[in-house]
Amino acid sequence: MKKQLVVCGGGSSAHTLIPMLADSAFDVSIYTSKPDRWGNTVELEHHDPSGKVLGRYAGSLKKASDNPAELIPQADYIVFCMPVHQYRSCLHTIAPYINKEKTVALGTLYGQAGFNWMVEEVKERCGLQYLVYFAFGLLPWICRIIEYGHMGVTYGAKALNYAACYPKTAFPQLDEEFFSQICFRWFGKGQTEQSDNFLSLTLSVDNQIIHTSRCLGLYQVCGSTWEKKEDVPMFYRDYDEVSAQLLAALDADYSKVRDKIKSLYPDENFKHMLDYLALERFSYQSHNTDVRESFVNSQTLVSIATPVVQNESGAWEIDRNHRFFLDDIYYGNCIAKWMAEKLELETPTIDAILHWAQQVRHEEIVDEQNHLLLDSSDLCSPLKSGIPCYYGYQTIDEIVD
Repeated sequence: MKKQLVVCGGGSSAHTLIPMLADSAFDVSIYTSKPDRWGNTVELEHHDPSGKVLGRYAGSLKKASDNPAELIPQADYIVFCMPVHQYRSCLHTIAPYINKEKTVALGTLYGQAGFNWMVEEVKERCGLQYLVYFAFGLLPWICRIIEYGHMGVTYGAKALNYAACYPKTAFPQLDEEFFSQICFRWFGKGQTEQSDNFLSLTLSVDNQIIHTSRCLGLYQVCGSTWEKKEDVPMFYRDYDEVSAQLLAALDADYSKVRDKIKSLYPDENFKHMLDYLALERFSYQSHNTDVRESFVNSQTLVSIATPVVQNESGAWEIDRNHRFFLDDIYYGNCIAKWMAEKLELETPTIDAILHWAQQVRHEEIVDEQNHLLLDSSDLCSPLKSGIPCYYGYQTIDEIVD
């Protein structure tokens, strides 16, 4: 009998994951706010950078529903494929329906922002004593959507992946049943290494330093608005040296946090707690040393536009409600800033980004002395931010898993 796997969310990763689960040990269903837009079959094309089709795959959906009661109680695996800032809300919604009488594996394909804190928040409250949970460090593939609910595209798999799980002893079974099936089985690469802790995933950063530093760089070079949409630089194709320097400076702030934690906990295995370029070289087995060139010359990133909206004056401005803020500020830079404060570290680039973000969002995030305003309604609104104190953690000791 096949196990039941429920995909939660309809992000680009869902459009790759479902076809990768073809001929697997799973019947696949999807929990989504848009069930009517999903076909019975989801197709995937594998493209090379020039657009040549290297392979085609297709996976079947048993059911698509926006009602967790129809899907979650039967689930053996639950996998999140949605923006990071939606994880906690979804967990609170589905947790009461997770089967309490059997082992259920719950995970995400992108483990930014303390996924273990999020799961523990609902695990005890709902009596989920048999729950196993996991998170990947980065998405196993480069992927996009061609037609929502019907077709995705992948530009290939990472050379190596890494994932953390709880309990740690669950890794071999997770790897055999799921990890190796969604990547290595198809591409002959992308095997998954075990990360010893979730904190390495939270502090080995990708999106949260790429997106926020680039947005601030655009602001510094171009100002807050553009008169015409065609004047807006492309997010990666037009990537400039200002943005590259900001990314390096932001990563340096994160490295202060990473290095301090490593020094305070020398017996912990932080093999996968990597800086930006080390993470890029691990994932792709590349030799890149220049951040700007890696973006400008990427044929898979060249078509990605800067997220903008038209304001009341008719000008174009950065979309303040985009996931680059909701994911990467509240579930990214704010978390690193909290850790830095606990460790008594100065983080000038994180501070600059948070001051800019609160200006754009018309919110209160940090004060003039660069301290997080943890009592601000803009930060402590329920489920809005993933800062550790909002889960009840008050010290670095408590978040070192």
